[in-house]
Amino acid sequence: MDKLLYIAMSGASQTLRAQAATSHNLANANTTGFKADLSEFQSRAVTGPGFASRVYATNASVGWDSSVGSQITTGSPFDVAVQGQGFIAVQDSQGNEAYTRNGDLHVDPNGQLMTAAGLQVLGDNGPVSVPPFASASVAPNGTISIVPMGQTPQTISNVGRIKLVNPPSDTVSRGADGLFRTNNGQPADADASTTVASGVLEGSNVDLAGSMVNMIELSRNFDLQIKAMHAAEDDGTASAKLLQSS
Repeated sequence: MDKLLYIAMSGASQTLRAQAATSHNLANANTTGFKADLSEFQSRAVTGPGFASRVYATNASVGWDSSVGSQITTGSPFDVAVQGQGFIAVQDSQGNEAYTRNGDLHVDPNGQLMTAAGLQVLGDNGPVSVPPFASASVAPNGTISIVPMGQTPQTISNVGRIKLVNPPSDTVSRGADGLFRTNNGQPADADASTTVASGVLEGSNVDLAGSMVNMIELSRNFDLQIKAMHAAEDDGTASAKLLQSS
């Protein structure tokens, strides 16, 4: 009875962890550049006296889905989507280099190129600055060109280039803030083969229908675990009454 209760309890708690991961994905189904979390159940043997005849399940994160999300056309020159694999380099809240797929960029009142989350976009020589402009464009290699304010359309000036990187997926990890960083803490080298498309954004790669089905399945599994816990409790109560009456 006690083993049944333990296994049912651990199964219910791990199911809740899996539900949290799926809920996180669903909550970010419309987040630009979001990569879905991946998690899986693993079997563990119940240790202790007696035969090793029972196992319980644990749920753990196994990384993220690196597939590319759909392309959303916006027409804004500073909306950029990384084509294929790779990242845009940004400066995190601690002043360190980090990486994102969210190319929803804009120029702030101080002329700094920023992400939608308020992080500075990095270029070849630090944060990218954009002077006042009449029009702007971003080339596939990340080079930013502008027509300075008050100049003719023929007067085009290159003001910087967005740093694009493409480190191996097993050398980067995602933090709680959603940004990616190298495992060794060192900045990744710029990658000339990584390109962006201007005027488009990359949507989330969350499989909305699949996540909903998974959430329903996890909810049913949780209900089964709770029923097993109640069954273990009822068996314990019945056994106690038999002992008292004998």
